[in-house]
Amino acid sequence: MTHEIELPIPVGDLVGPVIRDLARRSGHDLNRWLDQVHRLGGCREPLRLTGHSTTVDTCTGEVISRYTTKAEPHGQLLIRCGNRRASRCPACAETYRRDTFHLIRSGLLGGDKGVPETVRTHPRVLATLTAPSFGPVHRGPGKDGKTIVCHPRRTDPACFTWHKTGDPRIGQPLDPETYDYTGHVLWNAHAGDLWRRFTIYLRRHMAAAAGLTRKVFNGVVRLSFAKVAEYQARGVVHFHAVIRLDGRSCGTSLAAPPPWATVELLSDAIRSAVAAVRVDAPEYGPLAWGQQIDVATISPGALDHGTALSERAVAGYVAKYATKSAETSGTLDRAVRAHEIPRLHTMGIPDHAVRLIRTAWHLGNALSRPDLAHLRLRDWAHMLGFRGHFSTRSRAYSTTLGALRQARADYRLTQRANHERAFDPDTTLVLAHWKFAGQGYTPGEFALASGLASGPPNDPPPACPSLALVSPDGSDRFEITREEV
Repeated sequence: MTHEIELPIPVGDLVGPVIRDLARRSGHDLNRWLDQVHRLGGCREPLRLTGHSTTVDTCTGEVISRYTTKAEPHGQLLIRCGNRRASRCPACAETYRRDTFHLIRSGLLGGDKGVPETVRTHPRVLATLTAPSFGPVHRGPGKDGKTIVCHPRRTDPACFTWHKTGDPRIGQPLDPETYDYTGHVLWNAHAGDLWRRFTIYLRRHMAAAAGLTRKVFNGVVRLSFAKVAEYQARGVVHFHAVIRLDGRSCGTSLAAPPPWATVELLSDAIRSAVAAVRVDAPEYGPLAWGQQIDVATISPGALDHGTALSERAVAGYVAKYATKSAETSGTLDRAVRAHEIPRLHTMGIPDHAVRLIRTAWHLGNALSRPDLAHLRLRDWAHMLGFRGHFSTRSRAYSTTLGALRQARADYRLTQRANHERAFDPDTTLVLAHWKFAGQGYTPGEFALASGLASGPPNDPPPACPSLALVSPDGSDRFEITREEV
């Protein structure tokens, strides 16, 4: 649950409602609840768990410690939601963004997280792949930030306005009646398949350009990438990807590619592969990439053309989109329900996004369009049809998000071991049973938690228990997985 409360509010005015909330089910004092909130590190929609855990010595069978949520406020334990969407939980989204940044950065710089420093000498590009046009839309400032005339045409839909940044008309169709909403939704729904086919075609085109068979090429060159999806103002996704060429070796380390595998070969193959990819949509026709393709060479230290975009800046540029979703184009950040379809306009959604959601809902009717049932368009109507992952990577690009989270959990366990009693995970076994009891704060809790938020927005959040960390009383570890929650 999310509660909108204007801040700042005097903390003294908030304590009373919170105490009443806590007193309903818990005899515990307010300090324990404040401790839980502090450990959440600013999470806005924490998960509520009930259950217990028992820590056992694997050598002797002795029960070392027990923990139960019965003594907690409301009888529930609060843990971070882990949502990557900044619109739902800025604190957890910031952690996700920083993890994505380090994942991409390690694949560019190397020398850390299992990636050799020699990857800086491999051919690498920053590629942006876009969708085609489904109809003219209002345009905002150009890439240089300068405003331009929207659509100065003598015929067809025209607009002679100079739209500034933040103008709500940017991305809206000039003529909604002729806009291809069906093609728009179907393209979003097939965007993941378009990317998959692009990576296949890219290998084929590089092999052909090098004069090799596909088998020989795949035996000496490995294509590694990390990409994120971003919604444009018009509500269609496009991809930003760091693409790198590696050599293949018998060991686990990343070898340098052959001398003929150059960045020029990679860049030309990207453009030709994009032009060749097609995906057939039932009763619509072939779907393809748009003509606007940007491929920039990443050299050690900076991009070409004299720009100041360093490898670190490339990682930051790509990672910032990992926490954004379709709500940046005006739609919802949650699934749409059937009873909400007729009243989408009353929910503050722009007309363009309303039409896209309703188009996805109509195409998702399994009775009238069984050929599109596998796309689950009604489940993903709030995403305007897109159902792919926002952040993906190839296996050999760099580390994984799971490894980064585990490293963070191990670091916190080490910190606790240095300052207080902690159990060795190699000699102890945690038997736990957890149940999902809800999500979010009560109104009083949310008001006080928002009022107690401390520290600048860019400061790292305080230490808080993760899904596999130390219990609030410092006596044992939690062993639960995301699937169990």
